[in-house]
Amino acid sequence: MPIPELIAHRGYAARYPENTLLALEAAVAAGARFVEVDVQLSADGVPVLFHDRKLRRMCGVRGSVSGYRASKLGSLSASEPGRFGQRFADTPLATLGQFRGFLEAHTGVVGFVEAKPGAVRYFGVERVLDAIAAELEPIARQCVLISTVLPLLLAADDRARGQRGTVGWHALGGVVRRWRQRHALAGLRPEYLFCDVRGLPGRGDIGFRQSRIAVYEVADATLALDLHRRGVDMIETFAIGELRRELEARAAPVLG
Repeated sequence: MPIPELIAHRGYAARYPENTLLALEAAVAAGARFVEVDVQLSADGVPVLFHDRKLRRMCGVRGSVSGYRASKLGSLSASEPGRFGQRFADTPLATLGQFRGFLEAHTGVVGFVEAKPGAVRYFGVERVLDAIAAELEPIARQCVLISTVLPLLLAADDRARGQRGTVGWHALGGVVRRWRQRHALAGLRPEYLFCDVRGLPGRGDIGFRQSRIAVYEVADATLALDLHRRGVDMIETFAIGELRRELEARAAPVLG
């Protein structure tokens, strides 16, 4: 029984605060070969691993990521207090530079780095690309830049083709919430296409040009296998350990 590749969505986010080094290390320990992180920029333009525009859910404080300098963000706890209480109170917010160190220590791991639209709206396409590329250029072969923002992907594609600027990625991925939105990416021809599982058609094959298809957020093994049979290459999940174990258990009789 073939099984899909799994992507650790914000690390092992089912068990640890998302987008933290703790969650990323736990994902690798659980067998992840692909991890995904989100990137916002601090007030002084430093890329940090953070999904939300606001700090409240992850750090329990008011304000937005772009409203604080990196030095202040570095003093905050990214512990998800609403979900974990004080269990991870000493877990710091991570920078993209620290993520680079994580990938340097795990050379067999590929990182999907999502540039969030809030950062693009606040700083503009070029500044976001400059900040991300400066950190990731030494490990570009391990990095895929993904985003919902088409202008950013087009500009990133220009850099990857050697036309201008620093490049910190070897491939690109478009992110859509609805399957029909994939047509906006036809001219870009991204190597990867991410789609929300809730936005997929209920039946039929799933494929798009030469792109590898990744679907988020999936934790159920039966659903993951069904999507794989329909053409999905990769499943993005918060529950990397649990889903991997169940898929491998189902495949074990055939492999044995």
